Amino acid sequence: MEYDVIVIGSGPGGYVAAIRASQLGLKTAIVEKENLGGVCLNWGCIPTKALIKSAQVFEYIQHAEDYGISVNDVKHDFNKVIKRSRDIAQGMSKGVNFLMKKNKIDVIMGYGKVLTGKKVEVKSDESTKILAAKNIIIATGGRSRELPSLRQDGKKIIGYREAMNLPKQPKKIVIVGSGAIGVEFAYFYNAMGSKVTIMEYLPNILPNEDIDVSKALESTFKKKGIEIHTSTEVTNVDTSGKSCIVSYKNSKGDQKMDFDIVLSAVGVSTNIDNLGLEAMGIKTESGRVVVDDLYKTTAPGYFAIGDIVHGPALAHVASAEGIICVEGIAGHEPEPLDYSNIPGCTYCSPEVASVGMSEKQAIDAGHEIKVGKFPFSASGKASAAGTKEGFVKMIYDAKYGELLGAHMIGSNVTEMIAEIVAVRKLETTGMELLKTVHPHPTMSEAVMEATADAYGEVIHL
Repeated sequence: MEYDVIVIGSGPGGYVAAIRASQLGLKTAIVEKENLGGVCLNWGCIPTKALIKSAQVFEYIQHAEDYGISVNDVKHDFNKVIKRSRDIAQGMSKGVNFLMKKNKIDVIMGYGKVLTGKKVEVKSDESTKILAAKNIIIATGGRSRELPSLRQDGKKIIGYREAMNLPKQPKKIVIVGSGAIGVEFAYFYNAMGSKVTIMEYLPNILPNEDIDVSKALESTFKKKGIEIHTSTEVTNVDTSGKSCIVSYKNSKGDQKMDFDIVLSAVGVSTNIDNLGLEAMGIKTESGRVVVDDLYKTTAPGYFAIGDIVHGPALAHVASAEGIICVEGIAGHEPEPLDYSNIPGCTYCSPEVASVGMSEKQAIDAGHEIKVGKFPFSASGKASAAGTKEGFVKMIYDAKYGELLGAHMIGSNVTEMIAEIVAVRKLETTGMELLKTVHPHPTMSEAVMEATADAYGEVIHL
C-alpha cells in the first residue's frame, strides 16, 4: 500500500502532522512502537501535570486555615495519586486513537525504520511490513539522557518515566539537574512529604531562565524545605547497598550523601539510532537531524520534526513544526517557525513562564533596554487568592519599544504567557501594551503594570 505521507512516531509532532496531512487530503499512515501520543501524553507533559495537581490540592488542604477553613487529619495515598496520573495518560492516548480513526489515518504498530526508495520497514512481534509513501516524516522524539556517572537501572537510578510511576514513595530523593523536569518533580515529591535534594552543575537552578526568576524559585524552594546544591557535579553513585551513596563535588570539596532514589533529570537525548538515517544519507549534527525551514532532510522526500531537529524540545514546538512540514508537502507556502518567539513553561509551584530574551541576553545583544517588574504581592487578585509569590518582568528595547522578552514566576503564569507571545508576533510596542486595558482584578494586570514600570508610569507600586 502506498501513502502520500507516512509519519514515524505519534507524539505531539507526529500525530498533529498526521491529522493536518489528512485534513489536506493526503492519504496518511502513522507508525508507533509503543503508545499513541508519545512521551508527552503518556510519560511527559500530561501525567506530570496530573501529579502536580494532586500535590497542589494536598498543599491547599494543608493550608486551609489560611482561608478560614478547618480540615482535620489530612493524608494522601501515594499509590492513588500515581494511579490517577496513569489513568489520565491512558485516557489521553485513547483520545489520540479516536482522532486517528476520525481522520481516517492508518495506525501501524511496530518499530519504524526508513529505507531507500521512500519506504518504511515496520517490525513488530507478529510481522515485518514494508510501507511506501511519497513523503516520510520522522518524528521519533527523545528520551531521558544518561551520563556516565548516572547510568539508569530503573530502580535506584531512574529517569522521568520511573519517577511518575514509583511503587513506593521515597523518603529521600536526590534530583540531578534542575531544568523543567527536575524542578517539577522536586516540587511534587516535596509536597508529598519526601525529603528532596537538588544537585545542579550550573550556578543556578532553571539555568535557562532569567536570573531573577531562577533566584526567586530557589528562595521559594528552600522555604519549602528543598535542599539545593548548585555548581555541583555528581561524580558517582554506589547502588550496591540498600540506599544510593551519591558522591559529588563543589566548592566545599568532595562529599557524599545517601538517598533512597536518584532521579536523573539532566536533559533529553534524541531517538535517531537504528532508524536507517546513515544509509539514507540523512545528515545529522550533534545528535540531531539537519533540516531546512520546511523540515526537509538531506534526502529528498524525507522530513524530520520535533525533538530530533534543532530548536527547543517542547511539545508545542513539535506540533507547530509538524503543521508547517505537512503544509509545505501539500504545496502551501507556510511561514517558517520563529524560534525566537517560543514560550517556555515550567509547572512547579509557583509556575514559571518566559518568552524571548532574558535581561542579560538583551544587553549582550547590544540593546539599550527598559526593564519593568511588578510583584504579585501588589496584585489584588493574587492577595485574594493567597498566591502572592512571584512577579512579572518585562524587557523592552528603549529606542523602538520592541518587546524583547517577558519572564514570569507565580500562580497561573503559564496561562498568561500566551498574551506575550501574541503581542510579540504582532510586533506590539511597549506603549501599545501599556494602553491596552486589562481586566481587574486579574493576575494578568501584572503584565500591564510591569510595562508601566518600565516606562515610569506604574500606578500600584
